[in-house]
Amino acid sequence: MQPKLKLLIVDDHPVFRRGVREIIEGHRRFQVVGEASDGDRALQLLSELKPDLILLDIDMPGLSGLEMARKLHREKAETRIVVLTMYKDEDLFNAAMDAGVKGYILKENAGEDIVAALESAAQGELFLSASLSHAGRNRSDQVRALLLSKPQIEELTAAERRILRLIADDQTSKEIAAVLRISAKTVENHRLNICHKLNLHGSHSLLKFAFDHKSQL
Repeated sequence: MQPKLKLLIVDDHPVFRRGVREIIEGHRRFQVVGEASDGDRALQLLSELKPDLILLDIDMPGLSGLEMARKLHREKAETRIVVLTMYKDEDLFNAAMDAGVKGYILKENAGEDIVAALESAAQGELFLSASLSHAGRNRSDQVRALLLSKPQIEELTAAERRILRLIADDQTSKEIAAVLRISAKTVENHRLNICHKLNLHGSHSLLKFAFDHKSQL
């Protein structure tokens, strides 16, 4: 029998957390190992408990769920995130996707979607609540539009794509070097190569391109 996947629940509403726990504890695949009501406590428990999955509310006091997801994404954390939210806002959805979440479900659909979302995330696949399928389609359409307008983006190496995403997160060459554990000079060389491949000119053209297309990179 497969070992249970460890789950951390992060939400600032205790009644909602209790309801989620009841759903999860009725499923043999997952084990709730901890709960937190804010992002700061969640980070502490993440370090202590090393869960496989996190059910994460976006809107919380202190460190928000979105900020926490971004932090874990920058650090290449292995824990996979499924976002819980009451918001259908497409900008928020894109921001969560940019932060590498593996599931985005609405609280109004939590009862039906939580287990399916966790199972998908455990397999490295994306799960969205059905009412958010339009946001997923729009994001895919934007990616296709970018590839049509800048087909050269396919020529970027994996390292160059990673650096381009970090530039879109407004990180400096020094910060990128620290994240990737390479020299700042190597980062600068990659930036020059990206500009050359994408035919970008001017001191801020790469930064503008990265910001403008952050959700498609």
